[in-house]
Formats: sequence, structure tokens, C-alpha cells
Amino acid sequence: MTEFEGTLLRTDRSPGLRPGPQGGEGQPVRPYEVMVILDAGLEEDAIRAAVDRSTELIRTRGGVPGRVDRWGKRRFAYELGHRWEGYYVVIEAQAEPSVMAELDRTLRLADEVIRHKVIRLPEAAVRGKRAPSGDGAASAGPTGNGA
Repeated sequence: MTEFEGTLLRTDRSPGLRPGPQGGEGQPVRPYEVMVILDAGLEEDAIRAAVDRSTELIRTRGGVPGRVDRWGKRRFAYELGHRWEGYYVVIEAQAEPSVMAELDRTLRLADEVIRHKVIRLPEAAVRGKRAPSGDGAASAGPTGNGA
């Protein structure tokens, strides 16, 4: 008797799981938000290329890059790496944890990145964000007219 004869195979699949390379269960696809602070002295083309490299890495590894929100140049509260300004970019994505670990490693090695943070969003926050608002009267809240 081998050690796997008594093991039952899983036939159900959770909606958040993707098949792995051998047809087994993969890691769960999770929502993430990535904040990247780039050197403000870079040209616009260099900033665009850095952001495109990040979204392309997510896409080629099986993730789904979402909205890219460019905040632009912001002044720091304190000096970071002899700089007082940075170019802020927020990238939303859905990917496996291994994909985001690779993105984290790539951003850590990139010379144009001053700081970055990869955050896994809670499922409740993502569902609340995507929930339909229904009719306008129900979502409007209190009117403040005292009635």
C-alpha cells in the first residue's frame, strides 16, 4: 500500500482558485494595490516605461492589472534618498501571491523606484467597492432637511 492510496482527490474548485501547471490547485487569485514612488527627476517617458514594465510583469505571469492611477509629483514630509519630491503611482491588480512577490522583488531592484508597497486588499473592501449602488434614493443617505 502506497502512502497516497487513502487520500481522496479534491474535485470541487473554489471560485478564487486557478488550476496549477499540472492541473492541480493553484494559489488563490487575490486583489492587490501597489503604491510606487518614482524619482521625480525622471522624464515622462521613463516614468511611463517603469509603470508599463510593472503592469506587463503582472500580465505575463497570469495576473490581471487593473486601474493605474497616476497621482503625479508630490512633496515628501521628509527627505528620502537625498530627494524631497517623488512621482506617485497606484496600480490595482488581481494576481496570485507569487506574482506579486516577483513584482515586489523587481521594484526593489529598480533604480528609478524610491519606495514601493504591495498591499493585499481585504475581500470585504473589494466587494464593497464593486457592489452596485442600486437606485439613487437608497444610496443618497440622509437629506439633512430635518424632516
